[in-house]
Amino acid sequence: MNRISSQPGLVSLDDRRRPEPPALVLVAHGSRDPRTLATVHDLLDQVRDRRPDLPVHLGHIELNEPLLPDTLASLGTAEAVLVPLLLSRGHHVKRDIPDMAAASPARTRVAAPLGPHPLLVDTLHARLVEAGWPTGMDEETRHESAVVLASAGSRDPESAVDTRRTAHLLAERLGVPVVPAYASAATPTVETAIRALTARGRHRVAVASYFTAPGLFARQCAEKAPWVASAPLGTHSAMTKLILHRYDQVTDARGAGLCQLAAPPRGATSHKRPALAI
Repeated sequence: MNRISSQPGLVSLDDRRRPEPPALVLVAHGSRDPRTLATVHDLLDQVRDRRPDLPVHLGHIELNEPLLPDTLASLGTAEAVLVPLLLSRGHHVKRDIPDMAAASPARTRVAAPLGPHPLLVDTLHARLVEAGWPTGMDEETRHESAVVLASAGSRDPESAVDTRRTAHLLAERLGVPVVPAYASAATPTVETAIRALTARGRHRVAVASYFTAPGLFARQCAEKAPWVASAPLGTHSAMTKLILHRYDQVTDARGAGLCQLAAPPRGATSHKRPALAI
């Protein structure tokens, strides 16, 4: 009789042990706010609960331990998929993470950042409803309402493209204008976006917190809201689904073309996604 292992997914029905799947390394930015680290650890626990046979690790780009190079060094030459806990393309995704991965002996691939993706819109919508956004609006209220999508900001133009795409998807969900705004490094600011919407007759302006966890930028943006302000994305179940989806895009043979080997050679041709029109 074939033996069934107490660790599901590791032993096949013909009693041959299947290879361990590549490790999932969740790559967080790092923060001095302890709530951020707590949120990241809660997300890791949710990922482990959903995929108990999957080796899951954490690495930070800066500020918190374990740092990503230390996490990768601990894996030796094992396979790993690095999933950035970041919401758009930018320097961290395109250079810092691949460079750190290339300096380690681990066999790594870097997944796409979390955004843009409909699961993020699910989370943003849920957080707005929790904050008091009405689930039903009459036409008069709808014409007075709008949302500012508050993000950290980046000097990388592709990051702005990704954030605008998320704003567009959220606008389709809510049926009201959604304007992306930034806490730093990009324009418009949250205050500028609120003033512009108010000048257009949108007097009920909510601020949607497009941050993975609580922190200084999220608090500062929320304080500027003239109406409701949502909590950061946090540990909503859709976030866990999205982390695993990005991992699966890399490990699934059908999604092999969506990932890239860590740190392509300098000067190599880069196949970037075209900018998305909003």
